[in-house]
Amino acid sequence: MSQFDALLKKLPPETRAVIQALWDSVPASQRGNLISLLRSMPDDASLMRLLLSLSAQQWKQSFGAKQRVAIIGPANTGKSTLYNQLVQSKEDKALVSPVPGTTRVTQQADAGLFQVIDTPGADAAGETGRLERELALAAAAGADILILLFDAVQGIKQAELDLYGQVAALGKPFVVALNKIDLVRREKAAVIQNAAGTLGLEAEQVIPISASRGENLGQLITAVAVAEPALVTALGVALPQYRWQLAWRNIASSASIAAVIALTPLPVIDFAPLLVTQTVMVLGIARIYAYQITLERARELAVTFGLGLIGRTLFAQLSKLGGVPGWLLASAIAASTTVVMGVAAAAWFERGERLSRDRLDRMTRALTAQLLDMLRHLGRRRPGREALRRSVEEALNKLDLDEDTPPAG
Repeated sequence: MSQFDALLKKLPPETRAVIQALWDSVPASQRGNLISLLRSMPDDASLMRLLLSLSAQQWKQSFGAKQRVAIIGPANTGKSTLYNQLVQSKEDKALVSPVPGTTRVTQQADAGLFQVIDTPGADAAGETGRLERELALAAAAGADILILLFDAVQGIKQAELDLYGQVAALGKPFVVALNKIDLVRREKAAVIQNAAGTLGLEAEQVIPISASRGENLGQLITAVAVAEPALVTALGVALPQYRWQLAWRNIASSASIAAVIALTPLPVIDFAPLLVTQTVMVLGIARIYAYQITLERARELAVTFGLGLIGRTLFAQLSKLGGVPGWLLASAIAASTTVVMGVAAAAWFERGERLSRDRLDRMTRALTAQLLDMLRHLGRRRPGREALRRSVEEALNKLDLDEDTPPAG
C-alpha cells in the first residue's frame, strides 16, 4: 500500500472519490513530496496552530481566498471547543458551556491556513432545533471541507446516523472525528470500533480526539489537509520556518544553560557538562528535522563542529583586552558557541550543508560581541544562575541578526 493509499484509507468512503480526483490532478513527481509532508505534521495542538499560522501567508499569496472548514455535529459534542482550538485570535473564540444548544448561530474566524466555521447542533428537536439544523446544514453546504464531530461518550444513535447521511449527501469532502475520547480512555478501542461499525466505517476512518486537551489535533488537521492538495503545499512551504522556530527554542534554552555552566570555575568552554548540554541539543534538533540519529552520533557531531577550539581561542583573545569580567566573557562565549552549534546542526539536518570553520568562527565572534553588549547591565558582580539564564535567553530572542548569525525565528 502506498503512503497516499494509507492516508486515503482513513477517510470515509463517500469522500475518497472526491479526494482521489483532486490528487490525480497533482503531478506524480510532486505527489510523493506532499504525502511525505503530511506524514511529518506535528500532533501537538500548539505546534499545529503555529504551523497553520505560518502557512497562511503562502496560501494567500498563491491561492487567494482561504478554504472554509465547517465543524458540524449534534449538540454538545464539543464543536465550539474544537473551534476555539483552531482560531488564531482570542477575540474570535466561541462561548462554551456544558449546556446543549449554547451555540445558536454559525460563527466564522481565521484559523491561519483556513477559515473555520462553528455551527449549532444539527440534531435538536422542536422549531428552534429545526432552525438551528438548517443553519448548520447551510453552513456545511457553503463550506469547502467538513469536520463531522460526534461524542465518544454518547456514541452513535439514529440521529447521528441520519446526520451522517445528510453530510455525505452534500458531496463535500469530510472527515469523521470522535470527541471526548479522554473520557473513555479505558474503553477507547471498543468505543472507536462501535462508532465506526455503526456508521459503516473502518475504525481507522474515525479520528479520536479530545478538543479540550488538543489531543490528536494534528491527526485531524492532516486528514483535513488530505482533502485539498493546495493546503499541503502551503503547509510544506511553512514547514522549514516552523521547524526552525522549534529548533530555535531548543537552541536558546540550551545556550542559556551553557552560560550558567560556564560560571563554574572549571576549564572554559570544553568541559564535560557543556558538551552534554550541546549533545542533547543536537539530538533534539535532529528529531525536529526528522533526522535519524543516536545519542552517541549526536555527541560525535557536537565534537566534529570543533567549536570548543574556537571558543577557547576567542576567550584567550578577548580576556587580554580587559574591561569584561571573566565570568561574563566565559558565559557569553559558552552561549554563543552553543547557538552556533545549533545553527550548524540545523543546516546539516535540513539540507546536508556543513558550515565552514571560517563561517562558524565569524558567527561565534559576532554573536559573542552582541551578547556581551546586551548583558552589560548585569554589572561586574557575578549574578545568580537563574538570573543569568533568563538574561541570556531574553537577549538571544532580541538579537539584531545579520547574515552570519542565526535568525531568532
